[in-house]
Amino acid sequence: MRYISTRGQAPALNFEDVLLAGLATDGGLYVPENLPRFTQEEIASWAGLPYHELAFRVMRPFVTGSIPDADFKQILEQTYATGADGVFAHNAVAPLRQLNGNEWVLELFHGPTLAFKDFALQLLGRLLDYVLAKRNERVVIMGATSGDTGSAAIEGCKACENVDIFIMHPHQRVSEVQRRQMTTIFGENIHNIAIEGNFDDCQEMVKASFADQGFLKGTRLVAVNSINWARIMAQIVYYFHAALQLGGPARSVAFSVPTGNFGDIFAGYLARNMGLPISQLIVATNRNDILHRFMSGNQYVKGDLYPTLSPSMDIMVSSNFERLLFDLHGRNGAAIAELMANFKQGGGFSVEQDRWTEARKLFDSLAVSDEQTSETIAQVLAESGELLDPHTAIGVRAARECRRSLAVPMVILGTAHPVKFPEAVEKAGVANELELPAHLADLFERDERCTVLANDLLTVQAFVANHGNRGKPL
Repeated sequence: MRYISTRGQAPALNFEDVLLAGLATDGGLYVPENLPRFTQEEIASWAGLPYHELAFRVMRPFVTGSIPDADFKQILEQTYATGADGVFAHNAVAPLRQLNGNEWVLELFHGPTLAFKDFALQLLGRLLDYVLAKRNERVVIMGATSGDTGSAAIEGCKACENVDIFIMHPHQRVSEVQRRQMTTIFGENIHNIAIEGNFDDCQEMVKASFADQGFLKGTRLVAVNSINWARIMAQIVYYFHAALQLGGPARSVAFSVPTGNFGDIFAGYLARNMGLPISQLIVATNRNDILHRFMSGNQYVKGDLYPTLSPSMDIMVSSNFERLLFDLHGRNGAAIAELMANFKQGGGFSVEQDRWTEARKLFDSLAVSDEQTSETIAQVLAESGELLDPHTAIGVRAARECRRSLAVPMVILGTAHPVKFPEAVEKAGVANELELPAHLADLFERDERCTVLANDLLTVQAFVANHGNRGKPL
């Protein structure tokens, strides 16, 4: 399997090199040169497989030529292990919970950090360990998080022998549980940075650092954000997992996806292109609605960034959207390079009408306010006894307002456990005692370690250079 850049000017790479590259040298994102496609008979034969075996069948084509089958199987068995000593707390790994007749929540929060990011980042950490040990190489991870990616990255990579981790989050703009899940994990290779800015500022610093890595003095920078192809690859699996439980591939399924950076829903788009019958994908977002404005009106334009009850989606520039644009433009890298340059200069664009119309055949969207989020949390609890986190509640609201067919099963991606967002639950006015799982029961008593830095690229890069190599200057 070879991977090419969405901007057409970077060399094609194999999986191992893409894993370590993150962003392409031309500023684009890597995508498979040719997407694997499975027959309906092949997909049907996977029904009932344990999650790690399904993951092997879905992801194997993406790593062919880089990781032998036996090694990849072992990595996946470790990643998606369940039980007392396993990584995931639920034996089904990603169970479906029924809300009403044909509406389901896919619970993606049974991993160690109680968020869907664990599905990809537990795998990413193990893949990095495997590849870096083989190469005898050390790297620096530099990541930006709006809440959940950071803790999942630290949890997934903390044991990696050849990795130093620097995670930036917007200062005082993540929930307390989200912050503490990052700042209470200590290690010589773990560094939490609170940036006096918003998530987009953090993300822009990561991109700028990838573009010019001279400050690392020869050490390679690796991405854990969803710009890293391995993140997207791992998320494709649970679309197949959900559909197979609901009669797929003999029947189509629809998905509503809470998303800010477009990575999670892009994985669903890929699953469809790989042969899974998906009739509709709903982009569910909050007040920071750049994706909704594109899907509903062909306007991809920056706006002000607002803090909301669903902080993991407080994002204005959706990095992974470029991967969809690449397909909509016939995989024309030059066209995407020009489009993204215009976006950087002017802050917005529209695409040609026929390309937008093509996207609308599959995608719908909705922007949900904090008030509507609270209403939905209370409504669903009253209807079904299920307490939702604010992001999942947005997914439910969007599913109910945008659904095209009641005959098609609707799956809402349950992206996080409600205990991570007590403020949102409280504002919903529901009487519910939120308790942290046993492995996090003492979270609020643990010591924290975090460095607050100015919203300045050179300041951040100097900190990374002075604290890499397990706390020693690079």
